[in-house]
Amino acid sequence: MPELDLRPLSLGEILDRTFTLYRRNFLLFFGITALPQLLVLGFNLCQVLFTGRPGAPRVMSGTTIGLGILLGLVGFIVYCVAYLFAQGGTVYAISDLYLGRSTSIGASLRRMRGQAGSLLGVLILNGLVVMVAFIFLIIPGVYMACRLITCIPAALLENLGPRESLERSFALTKDNAGRSFVIYLLYFAIFYAIFFLLAFPFMVAVGLSAKNPAMMTVWTILMQVGSSLAAILVTPIFTIASTVFYYDLRVRKEAFDLQMMMNPNETALPATGGLPSILS
Repeated sequence: MPELDLRPLSLGEILDRTFTLYRRNFLLFFGITALPQLLVLGFNLCQVLFTGRPGAPRVMSGTTIGLGILLGLVGFIVYCVAYLFAQGGTVYAISDLYLGRSTSIGASLRRMRGQAGSLLGVLILNGLVVMVAFIFLIIPGVYMACRLITCIPAALLENLGPRESLERSFALTKDNAGRSFVIYLLYFAIFYAIFFLLAFPFMVAVGLSAKNPAMMTVWTILMQVGSSLAAILVTPIFTIASTVFYYDLRVRKEAFDLQMMMNPNETALPATGGLPSILS
């Protein structure tokens, strides 16, 4: 049986359920996010330790520029891999918990094998749509981000491709962009509050240590550690909230609770169809 009852939720209940799940399973979500994030932290620390102190003057040569481009590319790949596995692993974990199934850090991350490429396509297409909307002014960009908030849960739990997952999210969130906006607003408020607490003091210390290379390196390392810890602590909140929101929309619009009663072994049943989409 599901750990939590499947029924239509108010916005307050969605947020309450998000924090309840996070609190009850803190080590699970912390571990799922921390393991991939350690790759990013390790890469950033290597840059600090082996490419010279931050702010040190460098002679710009072809080799230096080429190395900078290579490091940037490697860093982007490392970040993408970490982000994909953290997001995907958390979605699978919250789905299992939400539907009353046991799970673990390893089991959730292993389910991402073979899914990373598809999820990367979802994120790229999502980013392009939101970016194009932002070009036409900030409000359309925010609106599109709110309408596409459930594209990652839809892609993973319904095994959809990039275009189909965006269409699915756009259909599910019809008339619910306001609730999506509050979820985003809460996430950014919490993230910047934690970032200000764990990383910002070290950023200030870096600026004040410009004449002391050794201390500047120490403060930079601490800043990287603080930034990573902030990301590890806060990122699961948004992923849990968007996944709970996804299930709430399915319950409201597709009677997903009744479908689960008739098919308890399914994690996410096919859409009922007939809803408008952004790309079709």
